[in-house]
Amino acid sequence: MVEGTASVEERLRSFQDSFRKLKAEILKQIVGYEDLVEQMLTCLLAGGHTLLEGVPGLGKTYMVRALASAVNASSARIQFTPDLMPADIIGTTIIAETESGKKIFTFQRGPVFNNIILADEINRATPKTQSALLEAMQEKSVTVGGTTYKLEEPFFVAGTQNPIEMEGTYPLPEAQIDRFFYKIRVEYLGEDELAEIIERTTRAEEPQVVPVITPSELIAMRQLVRQVEVAEFIKRYAIKIVLATHPEKDESAENVKKYLRYGASPRGVQALILGGKVQALLDARFTVSASDVRAVALPALRHRLLLNFEGEAEEVSTDDILGEILNLVPEVEGA
Repeated sequence: MVEGTASVEERLRSFQDSFRKLKAEILKQIVGYEDLVEQMLTCLLAGGHTLLEGVPGLGKTYMVRALASAVNASSARIQFTPDLMPADIIGTTIIAETESGKKIFTFQRGPVFNNIILADEINRATPKTQSALLEAMQEKSVTVGGTTYKLEEPFFVAGTQNPIEMEGTYPLPEAQIDRFFYKIRVEYLGEDELAEIIERTTRAEEPQVVPVITPSELIAMRQLVRQVEVAEFIKRYAIKIVLATHPEKDESAENVKKYLRYGASPRGVQALILGGKVQALLDARFTVSASDVRAVALPALRHRLLLNFEGEAEEVSTDDILGEILNLVPEVEGA
């Protein structure tokens, strides 16, 4: 049950108000991506990390910077390049001199010791450097010189990558992509949205994003998400969706067997449930429904499906395969 039942409605209203304020503040600078902003905030509140994929110039970096400004927390932008080293991210041990002239080893913290991290063009750094960040994402700590340093909560990483210009890049291995809670695809905007961008960005003063919540408030929102109830049949429904992505299963759809090499990992089930919990709170409920699970299925699972040679040759979309799965997997009793 949700803790503090006497103040359940108050906590729910506070969660929704804070979410709306965050979203509205970010949308001062971001045009036409309301759903994407909501997905990014869902990922943040679920305690995961997000991967933003889109061609250059669509506002991926701007979106994360706006989020960092709306949360009164420390932030850092790391521009990933081929010569970036792990120490440039996590920090390094250096020799320092005390006032008495004694030389000592001291740890100089890197940019990962911030609350919100923008990993810009993450696929341009070498695998060794990518692994340093992804280890911090998974463990919420870094180890240097045999000493482990905990990262301060809330800790959120948003990586960006360009899916087109692949020359000179190091695509993230599937096991590392799986560590991202959501993969959000940033598509090109329409005529009206472009006109609004011109209107906002060519004035004498551009809209400024100001902090609307504190880190402690964000942590409290995350704790409330974890307290949302999930019925057993909803858990089973999420599990059936994930198992339906595995081509080796006899009951899998024909296109799953034809185009997929591997299906979603157990992290996919976790993302479905946690994302569904956020959706439930936004809909003023403390129980997850099947519609909540379906609502988060694409960003939660699209990057966890590995196409085989035939799927890649025919440029099959994992979103289309997931859409077919959602249509085929029956809602279990009570959903």
